[in-house]
Amino acid sequence: MNSLRIALFAVATLGLALGFVVPFAGFPAWQTWIWGSAGALVLAALLREIVTSLLKGEVGLDIVAGISMSAALAFGETLAAAVVGLMYAGGQLLENFAANRAQSHMRALLARVPKTALRYDDGHLSEVEIDAVRIGDRLLIRQGDIVPVDGEVKSGKALLDMAALTGESVPVRRIETEEVASGARCLDMAFDMVAVRPASESTYAGIVRMVKAAQEAKAPMVRLADRFALWFLAVTLVLAGGAYVATGDHLRMLAVLVSATPCPLILAVPVAIISGMGKAARRGVLMKGGPVLETMARASGLVIDKTGTLTHGRAELSDIVLHGQAKADDVLRLAASLEQASAHVIAASVVQAARDRGLLLTFPTDVRETAGEGLSGHVDGHKVFVGGHDFVRHALKHKTMVKPDLPPGTVLVAVAIAGRLAAHLILADAVRAETPAALERLRRAGISRIVLASGDSQAIVDRVGEGLGIDDLRGGLTPPEKVAIVLGERKNGVVMMAGDGVNDAPALAAADVGISMGVTGSAAASESADAVLLVDDLTRLAEAVETAKRARGIALQSVYAGLGMSFAAMVAAALGYLPVVQGALLQEVIDVAVILNALRALR
Repeated sequence: MNSLRIALFAVATLGLALGFVVPFAGFPAWQTWIWGSAGALVLAALLREIVTSLLKGEVGLDIVAGISMSAALAFGETLAAAVVGLMYAGGQLLENFAANRAQSHMRALLARVPKTALRYDDGHLSEVEIDAVRIGDRLLIRQGDIVPVDGEVKSGKALLDMAALTGESVPVRRIETEEVASGARCLDMAFDMVAVRPASESTYAGIVRMVKAAQEAKAPMVRLADRFALWFLAVTLVLAGGAYVATGDHLRMLAVLVSATPCPLILAVPVAIISGMGKAARRGVLMKGGPVLETMARASGLVIDKTGTLTHGRAELSDIVLHGQAKADDVLRLAASLEQASAHVIAASVVQAARDRGLLLTFPTDVRETAGEGLSGHVDGHKVFVGGHDFVRHALKHKTMVKPDLPPGTVLVAVAIAGRLAAHLILADAVRAETPAALERLRRAGISRIVLASGDSQAIVDRVGEGLGIDDLRGGLTPPEKVAIVLGERKNGVVMMAGDGVNDAPALAAADVGISMGVTGSAAASESADAVLLVDDLTRLAEAVETAKRARGIALQSVYAGLGMSFAAMVAAALGYLPVVQGALLQEVIDVAVILNALRALR
């Protein structure tokens, strides 16, 4: 398609230029023939596109260009036909440039798709298709490689460029046992990883599916623009016919027609929409299509889950209550060293808390674990017990043992060292630091009502929602009850739903726009959602809403300004103030201005 548009532009340009040159070469009779031929070739390509569009049930303003060029050739106004042909071909190239620039980020995402992976097979490295990678396969990621599937670092340390996925310019580090997302680029030394998902279920595969869906989707505003085209076509024909009936001058009628050929005008709408999607993608918010952005721009309500959305979705150390003379860091280091031997999710949180404080962990010995209760072992010569309050109390053979009061939604981990209760570790799924600012920014972006809908108890929901300015706090909800809340909020306007769990998937599908926290969220949530946040940061959703509203506003500006200026030009032509050739040139100026305005959505 690009080569055809370039060829058409070359034919139109060469034909118009030759028509001006041949009289000076002694062949004035050829001028009309050259201009007419150039216009006819462009018209043939245009008519082919019009027929193809009509067969698809689409009516565009290219029909007006086809009528004006046909009329110009029929009336022998070959110069006007050549000018309109050049303007049309030039407009097509401008459209192509604008669309390519708007889609550049999405094409860049597709271009990064890895095709192969380096897998360890019987102690040797072999290059295999990524579809052949299975869960548990050990892979080598070299410097400069794109991570082919989701996995965990097995040996070495990973320094990763996540910019293409999340828009973050600062590289991130991953150490052993930490997960790396497919699509990231290795910036430093090579490392080994173990695949935790096949290629078809990995992060990057989901991104690629969403990008392809976005490229195929047609925004509601684009369809709205198509309806504008029908009205504009009718107005054009009425004005052109009226001018001819009133004056009997076919040139007056032709001037109206060529003044009403905004060939690239309607593309300004998808250019603005795609530009907005590209900008959102650069900031880590991937939308499944233009309809998502256009609908998000009209949203006034947000239903939001708690776990993994307002909070981190995992237990984090919030306090250490000491019961002896030991220092907090010493207790945490010994407890975390022992917890390394457990696969329990709370054990992982304790280990992570110690690593976050920069504590040096040692390997435990003589470890014994009671599933779901706790474990014991030796660390640096100390006998250590870590687990639930009752587990440690029984281990110490205490009938009673002091137990701190806990707020709702917190977890208590007891630590005993050398036969004495040393401390209680208090863990909670804490509210993200950016959550208050993100909710305030959503308010400023036009989200007037926010509802917290969670499966956690009402007491936990009340604690989390305290001070966040949320309009309604609803806890203890089942998935069907979440759907009912979303449907109830839709009565008040366009509603978004944000969540990350399997239990959120039905509500995400029921919302006008479903948004999944894609990094930590479930596959079911991502598939049900209309948009995925590739960064665990609710602020990015606020940015996406702002981008959507701006892109939609620019698209509407393009429609109203373009059609308004075109109508003014037609009226001037009908009254005899705008000759044929000048009308064609003015219309192209209008088209260029409208498309350049649409590209503002990229900024």
